[in-house]
Amino acid sequence: MIEMSSTQIRQKFLDFFADKGHQVLPSAPLVPQNDPTLLWINAGMAPFKDYFNGSATPPNSRIVTSQKCIRTNDITNVGKTARHHTFFEMLGNFSFGDYFKEEAIDWAYQFLTEELGLEEDKLWISIYKDDDRAFEIWHHEIGVPQDRIVRMDKDENFWEIGIGPCGPCSEIHYDRGIDFGCDDGCELGCDCDRYLEVWNLVFTQYNKTVDGEYLDLPNKNIDTGVGLERLASLLQEAPTNFETDLFMPLIEFITQNCDVEYGQSEETDLSIKVIADHIRSITFAIGDGALPSNEGRGYVVRRVLRRAVRYAKVLGLEVPFLHKIVAIVVDIMGEHYSELVKREEQIMKIIKQEELRFEETLEQGMNILDEVIAELEEDGLKQIPGDKVFMLYDTYGFPAELTEEIALEQGFEVDHDGFEEAMQQQRNRAREAREDYDQGHSELELFKGLRDELGVSKFIGYDHKAATTEVLAIVKDEQEITKITTGEEAKIILEKTPFYAESGGQVGDQGIIKTDCASLKVIEVQEVADIIVHQVELERGSLEVGEEVEVEIASGLRAATARNHTATHLLQQALKEVLGDHVKQSGSLVTPERLRFDFTHFEAVTEEQLCKIEEIVNQKVIANLAMVTEKMELEEAKQLGATALFGEKYGEQVRIVKIGDYSLELCGGTHVDYTGEIGFFKILDESGIAAGVRRIEAVTGQAGLNYVQQQEDMIADLADKLRANPAEVVDKVDSLQNKVKSLQKEITGLKDKLASSQSEDLASQAEEINGIDVVIDEADGLDNTGLRKMGDNLKQELDSGIIILGSKLKEKVVFVAMITDDLVEQGYHAGEIIGQVAQVAGGGGGGRPTMAQAGGSQPDKLTAALEKAREIIAGV
Repeated sequence: MIEMSSTQIRQKFLDFFADKGHQVLPSAPLVPQNDPTLLWINAGMAPFKDYFNGSATPPNSRIVTSQKCIRTNDITNVGKTARHHTFFEMLGNFSFGDYFKEEAIDWAYQFLTEELGLEEDKLWISIYKDDDRAFEIWHHEIGVPQDRIVRMDKDENFWEIGIGPCGPCSEIHYDRGIDFGCDDGCELGCDCDRYLEVWNLVFTQYNKTVDGEYLDLPNKNIDTGVGLERLASLLQEAPTNFETDLFMPLIEFITQNCDVEYGQSEETDLSIKVIADHIRSITFAIGDGALPSNEGRGYVVRRVLRRAVRYAKVLGLEVPFLHKIVAIVVDIMGEHYSELVKREEQIMKIIKQEELRFEETLEQGMNILDEVIAELEEDGLKQIPGDKVFMLYDTYGFPAELTEEIALEQGFEVDHDGFEEAMQQQRNRAREAREDYDQGHSELELFKGLRDELGVSKFIGYDHKAATTEVLAIVKDEQEITKITTGEEAKIILEKTPFYAESGGQVGDQGIIKTDCASLKVIEVQEVADIIVHQVELERGSLEVGEEVEVEIASGLRAATARNHTATHLLQQALKEVLGDHVKQSGSLVTPERLRFDFTHFEAVTEEQLCKIEEIVNQKVIANLAMVTEKMELEEAKQLGATALFGEKYGEQVRIVKIGDYSLELCGGTHVDYTGEIGFFKILDESGIAAGVRRIEAVTGQAGLNYVQQQEDMIADLADKLRANPAEVVDKVDSLQNKVKSLQKEITGLKDKLASSQSEDLASQAEEINGIDVVIDEADGLDNTGLRKMGDNLKQELDSGIIILGSKLKEKVVFVAMITDDLVEQGYHAGEIIGQVAQVAGGGGGGRPTMAQAGGSQPDKLTAALEKAREIIAGV
């Protein structure tokens, strides 16, 4: 066995198969591209599904990769076993209709024994029970003894997912010896760590039909997977994956920052391993553009991160801490995964922000969970009700899985059915709130029928602003009619139309439809069931189905909308330049008046960054870049690097919008011909609208100039009020602010003197209650700070005594109580007294025995409240 670093193992694997004619491809991003069936890339073959099923052609019939993978289905086992991880690397060699079993088996054995130096007599092979050809190759051609080849059933050594391509597997295992086994008689297939599965060879040779038949595939494929972490544990003679060079630098960094040692306690080791594993997943996931959120893969990132935060707190680590480990992950993995180096700073910022966000709610949520568990223990119950689990999830951001994990640690279980019922009730409420959504069901079905009868609408608006066309259908009140008259509103379908229907964030066109005896105003345009539907108001005359009409869009509104739409493309690219490639569009609104652009980003955009973004967009406007649109195949557009919206459905033919050499996007909207037509771009506002999602609002053209003019008018008005030139406004405001601060300081000093003077007078007028000097007084106009200062002064004047002060402040009343130490020893308590006093004035409060504050909402009860103080002191 040759000792190697994980980096050396990975490179040796890629080089070995490159020498065998394989094309080395980089790892696909963890976020699946154009595969809505997968949440994450979770296997080496996942990016090649289209190659395996024949729907796409691979760049080479032989491919080799080291693929990043995420799986969280066994997350609770992480740290408890030697090999469970949420993130791992799968080394794999693939053949698409090229070589088959003979080469796959021979090369796998050759790599393990010759390149890595694994001992041949410790290699064990499992095959599918009926795969005689695999047995022949392993036994007769490779020379593995028969007693080390184990035939297994379909559930162990046959790969299939429903109907389609499938086939038998052959797994290569390494015997680590009895020290890793459960007993001397341990055999292959046992759950212990003795027989370590190293490599899985999948022979895709059948096509399973809907009738359950297994037919031979004309083109057979090879799909293999080798866990890098497992190979590293073997070659580095590490008892588990966690003791390899992939994890130990992380573990050492964690232990250096807390008062525990690795290997001394199963409990602390679990926490250390979980953190080390989870930070790898989080770092790679965020690096590939998956930001923490409450949905989809974003929820997985948030769940894993919050789980790691919890274990960090178990170790006594001060949160935020996880973001500091990112640098270690990058040191270990950055040489091969250069995207981590490029995005390290962004990843750290996102993780730190998420840690701080969770820290705010973690302690409160944990306290509530502890209370729930304590109540259940008192009642002798062992199941946490589903509504409690849902409350923690919905209110405090506690993943249900985290609640269950904490509960299990304390011997409790979770009511899953009750939780799902609470979730369903929430969904029902949401569904009821969406009753007004979109078209009514009957109208939608009506338009589907019209589409089947009339065909899809012909849009000519890219090239024409007006046209002569025919009315194909009129719909009113969810009914198809033949005629409308003056004053009526209806929905009209035309044979062809220049009107752009609302789509992709761009609002629909407005305009007119007319005949010799009728005039209609187009209010809005939408696409329903692939039909362009014109919402119209008939201003005069009448209109019937079959009539020929003249249609024309409102050109001014279209031009303004086009300026804003093109500006969003420039804005998106500028955001990527300034903030980073993680920026993705989350939504947009393009109207004639303004544009709104939502995008993924982990923190507020600074003023400096906004200025830079605005500057870049305006530079592209001044450059007067040409706008080019073209239709092409979707795959061709992707190869050109066109930006697409994640999750958006595209047909085989797409329209690309290219702005010079600066921006390239898939888009069906309307645009200017040259960026110079935008005229001017101005950002109005930047804000957060959801976790990890920001929004920029902006204007262009005349609207932008109008905004600047408004700002200049405001500055001029302000300058006039300040009796200064516009250029002097800032200096003038600074001067006024300094003067205000000086006056405030002077007022405070005068108040202090007044309080001191009043304190001397009040001390001399102290009344005696129960043999104690007591000062009770209404100090009008003083706030809490003023009352405290007055109380401090009185306390200095009195050697021994009780002070109760109250003051009216607009619609409320404030109180302060102070008691000297000797009287506290006699049983007097400022907090208890002031609490009862404040209740009389409709409030409450409390504090220490020597000093307390309170407030009330009924200033008219101040006198009565202070009288209550006398009664309390007299009664003690």
